[in-house]
Amino acid sequence: MMNTFYSQLRAALSPRYGEAEARAIAFLVMEKAFGVGRTDVYADKVRDFSEDERLRFRNICERLEKGEPVQYVLGSAEFAGHDFAVSPAVLIPRPETEELVAQAVGTLRQMRAAGITAPRVLDAGTGSGCIAVSVALACPWAEVEACDLSEPALQVARANAAAMQAPVRFFRCDLLAPWPAGSRYHLIVSNPPYICQSEQRDMQPHVLDHEPHTALFVPDADPLRFYRALALQAAGGSLCPGGRLAVEINRAYGAETAALLSRSGLCRVQVLPDSFGNDRMVLADAPEQALGG
Repeated sequence: MMNTFYSQLRAALSPRYGEAEARAIAFLVMEKAFGVGRTDVYADKVRDFSEDERLRFRNICERLEKGEPVQYVLGSAEFAGHDFAVSPAVLIPRPETEELVAQAVGTLRQMRAAGITAPRVLDAGTGSGCIAVSVALACPWAEVEACDLSEPALQVARANAAAMQAPVRFFRCDLLAPWPAGSRYHLIVSNPPYICQSEQRDMQPHVLDHEPHTALFVPDADPLRFYRALALQAAGGSLCPGGRLAVEINRAYGAETAALLSRSGLCRVQVLPDSFGNDRMVLADAPEQALGG
């Protein structure tokens, strides 16, 4: 019976994840890996697994029991209504980042209404490409670019853009180094590394043991290093007049991040909460916008 496989997986994962999360993971595996929906599981419908399916099921169980994130095991993660390919070369997209995408899309719609018909967008530190691709699909009139230091990450991002037919131009770039000369954008959006090294002790093993540390962590002594670099570029000419910087942040550093962006010369700085009420995003406008307004 199909329900036997679901029950076996749920029972195996409960000691590590707890009953609720184990149930969610088991349902996800049944649907994504074997095409069996939640209704079929509840109805206890019978379908024999082929031998290949049984082997795949055992392999999935073994990987999950060792703590590998289900998104890496399945090779995909849902984000903003789309399935993105993921690998250990990139972070698994989080729901909070969907809220950053919503802010970016809202900004681009405002720009279009104001007469900017082809705004240029940069996703700085793109990882899987989930931000850039989601923005490009939601705002097909925008010209979207995305960069990352990691070539393996860029390979994943390019594959995602190709699979979803999203017209995004990707290039390799170190956010902490000077950007290519002459690059100017109406919107720069970024979810850079922002977790302090000392915060590792509070994190789940399946994150620490499998997701790329270079995309997660910053030194305790310099937690805002990427925001400083982004602010320098944005205030130094990478933002067009009337442009905007939109970043995801560490909830512990909302006020500090906003103050840094203000000191850099950016204006109209706003700290915005996520759906859980945590400081999660900061928006800042180009200096020219404040002077012109």
